[in-house]
Amino acid sequence: MNVKAVFIGMLLASNLGMAEEISNLDWLKTAAFAGHQTNYSGVFIYQYANHVDTSRITHVVETDTEYDKVESLDGPNREIIRHHGQVWCYSNHKLVQLDSQSGQSRFPLLLSDKLSTLGENYQFKILGVERVAGYNTQVVLYQPKDNMRYAHKLWMHTDSGLLLKSAVLNDKGQVVEQYAFTQVKIGSDVDRSWVASVSPTTQVVRNKAAAVPSALAFNSGWVVDNLPRGFKKTMELLRPMHGKHAPVVQLVFSDGLSAISVFIEPADADEDDALEGFSSRGAVNLYHKVVEKSLYNVVGEAPPMVIMQVLNSIRFNGK
Repeated sequence: MNVKAVFIGMLLASNLGMAEEISNLDWLKTAAFAGHQTNYSGVFIYQYANHVDTSRITHVVETDTEYDKVESLDGPNREIIRHHGQVWCYSNHKLVQLDSQSGQSRFPLLLSDKLSTLGENYQFKILGVERVAGYNTQVVLYQPKDNMRYAHKLWMHTDSGLLLKSAVLNDKGQVVEQYAFTQVKIGSDVDRSWVASVSPTTQVVRNKAAAVPSALAFNSGWVVDNLPRGFKKTMELLRPMHGKHAPVVQLVFSDGLSAISVFIEPADADEDDALEGFSSRGAVNLYHKVVEKSLYNVVGEAPPMVIMQVLNSIRFNGK
């Protein structure tokens, strides 16, 4: 089925007068949809600076549910299976359940379904058709209207809409990080035999290191006063984490293309109040700092100055 044709047709039927902007935005909506509703299997690379990781992913859609398996092809053998928000690592012929990283996106599921306000913060430009992993793709550039976010260049399969390549660019047009399929099969002819390994009868071992209660949605009273324009709160959780003395508050904000997570926890008595540090991996930057009796960690796909700005505007507004 040509997912893009059906999905675009539905949208255009109700938005006949919004030609170019609708066309550009539809590519993103279609890619977000196709990432969940398309069967695919292939090898992709994740690259930043001089670092390259290679993985194999298989995604299978069953009735009202989806499964995906990601195998690391570099370094130690590692296989991760995801289903219904649960995450398992395959070890010694058994599935070991891990703590699910709620709110964490992964290739090719990098796009949110909340894209309606992107035009307020990004300019869209269709760059033409290019080949990726043997498929024709539509290339679209989303250029920010300010210096508070990165540009995104996306390559989407012209038939299914599946995202086949994604690059994050800085204000000089340089690639900060990149995902790209080097080989991929799209459609129903994808191996499904492994899906049985996550059936209800499968022996699952609970990983003691991740044996913590599920995160709970709640109103923590913590707020961020100085977010970049267009970033809206999409999630607020109380997240128990292994090795932490108390649950960690997590707030997630997104502008539809990028996300910023704020983690707040009580500072340990042995932590230095002057503790402050910054680190980065590709487009993801992390800034942590002890403020009074709390440890703040802000991590997100945004320029370093934005991550620091967000941390410095955290405050408690509750009882």
